[in-house]
Amino acid sequence: MTPEQYVQQKAVASGSSFYYAFLFLPAPRRAAITAFYAFCREVDDVVDETSDAGVAATKLAWWKSEVAQSFAGQPSHPVMKALMPHASAYAIEARHLQAVIEGCQMDLEQTRYLDYPNLQRYCHLVAGVVGEVAARIFGQTDAATTAYAHTLGQALQLTNIIRDVGEDSLRGRIYLPISDLQRFDVKAHEILKRMYSDRFTALMQFQAQRAHGLYEEALNLLPVADRRAQKPGLMMASIYRTLLREIEADNFQVLHQRIKLTPLRKLWLAWKVQALGRM
Repeated sequence: MTPEQYVQQKAVASGSSFYYAFLFLPAPRRAAITAFYAFCREVDDVVDETSDAGVAATKLAWWKSEVAQSFAGQPSHPVMKALMPHASAYAIEARHLQAVIEGCQMDLEQTRYLDYPNLQRYCHLVAGVVGEVAARIFGQTDAATTAYAHTLGQALQLTNIIRDVGEDSLRGRIYLPISDLQRFDVKAHEILKRMYSDRFTALMQFQAQRAHGLYEEALNLLPVADRRAQKPGLMMASIYRTLLREIEADNFQVLHQRIKLTPLRKLWLAWKVQALGRM
């Protein structure tokens, strides 16, 4: 299997909404974003699929070394072999990849976030930086697009957090800020035990409105000059915001299930942005 086949398989197997946005890109950009996405999946899987925190920490340390080695001209992992040929063309830097690893490392070191600014730091590393790199690959021409991409990345991550409250609780993690739990009088043990209540619904409505606010902010930050080039990001925004609305319509029944959109619906939403230019 070639490195290119490896990252393609990784992207397809994940079943992520991101894959549908990649389909409409020209081949070189599609190859670059697929390799970068595969990197993000690899390091994220280290945390999610390794039960021993010590082993996971060792693997992340290996990835840090692999990134440094790759940018020195000696990649060894298929993902890095697939990604490095695109690094120069799309201004992908070692610091971007190291930031993603640092964000995943936070999952090993803490399972709670005191307040929203603390959570924002985590979202910056695992999603904001990812958005910035993706924008470059998609064809960014205006420096102001970076702020759009970073804000959109945070919106997507908050949507993930809302969707995955139940799944994350099985790993002992609660990403909802402690200050928000206190504001709505929701106890951590209620989430860990998957206990619904009107208080929990109110808490989740607050989280959803925060995410919607970030989507709106991101769209307002996108320069007109880059709107066409950033269509893949707008596709992701459309898919994830539709998912968020589905979760809202289902009254935030996220503790016992993972609410999803069908592949056909994701493809339709992506195509609508591509063909009609609107979400």
